[in-house]
Amino acid sequence: MGARCLALFLLHGTLLLLPQLPLAGAATRYYTFNVKLQNVTRLCNTRAIPTVNGKFPGPKIVTREGDRVVVKVVNNIKDNITIHWHGVRQMRTGWSDGPAYVTQCPIRTGQSYVYNFTINGQRGTLFWHAHVSWLRSTLYGPIIILPKAGLPLPFPEPHKDVPIIFGEWFNADPEAIIAQALRTGGGPNVSDAYTINGLPGPLYNCSSEGGTDTFRLKVQPGKTYLLRLINAALNDELFFSVANHTLTVVDVDASYVKPFETDVVLITPGQTTNVLLRAKPTAQAATHLMMARPYATGRPGTFDNTTVAAVLEYAPPGHIKSLPLFRPSLPALNDTAFAAGFAAKLRSLACPDYPSNVPRRVDKPFFFAVGLGTTPCPGNQTCQGPTNTTKFTASMNNVSFDMPTTALLQAHYTGQSAGVYTADFPVVPLEPFNYTGTPPNNTNVSNGTKVVVLPYNASVEVVLQDTSILGAESHPLHLHGFDFFVVGQGTGNYDPSKHPAEFNLVDPVQRNTVGVPAGGWVAIRFFADNPGVWFMHCHLEVHTSWGLKMAWVVNDGPLPEQKLMPPPSDLPMC
Repeated sequence: MGARCLALFLLHGTLLLLPQLPLAGAATRYYTFNVKLQNVTRLCNTRAIPTVNGKFPGPKIVTREGDRVVVKVVNNIKDNITIHWHGVRQMRTGWSDGPAYVTQCPIRTGQSYVYNFTINGQRGTLFWHAHVSWLRSTLYGPIIILPKAGLPLPFPEPHKDVPIIFGEWFNADPEAIIAQALRTGGGPNVSDAYTINGLPGPLYNCSSEGGTDTFRLKVQPGKTYLLRLINAALNDELFFSVANHTLTVVDVDASYVKPFETDVVLITPGQTTNVLLRAKPTAQAATHLMMARPYATGRPGTFDNTTVAAVLEYAPPGHIKSLPLFRPSLPALNDTAFAAGFAAKLRSLACPDYPSNVPRRVDKPFFFAVGLGTTPCPGNQTCQGPTNTTKFTASMNNVSFDMPTTALLQAHYTGQSAGVYTADFPVVPLEPFNYTGTPPNNTNVSNGTKVVVLPYNASVEVVLQDTSILGAESHPLHLHGFDFFVVGQGTGNYDPSKHPAEFNLVDPVQRNTVGVPAGGWVAIRFFADNPGVWFMHCHLEVHTSWGLKMAWVVNDGPLPEQKLMPPPSDLPMC
């Protein structure tokens, strides 16, 4: 693989990736994010939505590996706000990670906070989003990370790169939707449309193809385009395809992968995927739809079972109704076989330039059962959960995480964790059961603000096991502060006597968000080389709201460069 990696570099040795930045050493990139309300109309419905700088989706951050990024966030809305730089390693800069009440208290109305971090060992695509309640439904945007100056790409140079951001549009206020769901214990109302770059496209009622409601990608014959796919949707994994065009996957979660071709990409909330699209050698007198729809497995309640479309067009453009129309073929909503096959194709480059530093030994093994459960209704209230006496909830190892009112990182740094969190998160389920078989009679979960404490640089393995308590379902788990290696996955219950022998310790894919297979398991490994407090949670926002989350506390190492930096002077306080 090393020779192949070098050959790719020699073959494609010019740096042409767009947008271009000056070819210089590490730089500091400054941005200002003014969070404010902006009237936006979709599906003939106008809402004043939270935006950054009045844009929906928000502005892109363009930087290089090794650069420092400084973003001043000013809150001009009534809601408290934080911004999370999803996937950025935040080496020793946990104060800039962003999840509310984990690494910081929120930025209050009229206040500001400066996020300051460096891009370490990453190149490709990440994204930023709000990390308070459901505000990320409209507060999100791309982070484009170019290679270090002068370094080539290990795949053919694109003519142009294009962010493709998937989102959801709600005609109602998402904050009111989740507040009602938490109050009644039922599932929240679903979105009214999916969006591509903020636009619902031509397949929805009151959404025009020829106007401003549809994203259109104009391509030139024979040119190659890098599509930076970002799933910023709140609650849905998505299949994506482009009619009559094959995609080549080259990067996921800002880590290069061995290129492979596919007609369909599966992308969970929180994941990014860079794909190459090569335009046909001659102009096509046809309309090619780019489409996405949900991958949904065993979900209780309803979900947004609609399809979003954008248009790929060759010059000269034509009206969608005057040209032959081609639609891509997408898998069935519950195609778990495709999901497993797609995940199995993802492999890291594992070459001298981009080695796969997967832990070979394990210091700290963990087994987390993840899934949904119930909690009793309070008092004499009638609820809308699985029964009228219970509410929906979610947990890891039967612990539904209670958010604190003091930031965990602040409590850890000051040594004042008493009353904020306890370091007794169970390393395995306290009451094992047949996780993917017949559910236990008691589906209630416990609650607490529990964390796992890790020594610096420990090698960690976490097996994430789906449960079928309220239906087997895929869960996209996101780990803050780290990339991890996906060393194994399978269906059914994890078998510690058999499955580790099948782990890939040579070229496993490196990610920050992984889908726990519906009715199955996935194993990840990482080194705890980043001191601080790091959130781990399902990136289906409804599951996070129900408590499917926990936190890791990583202690300082002995050397100065292995210690958490002091908090900035403008850190918001609770």
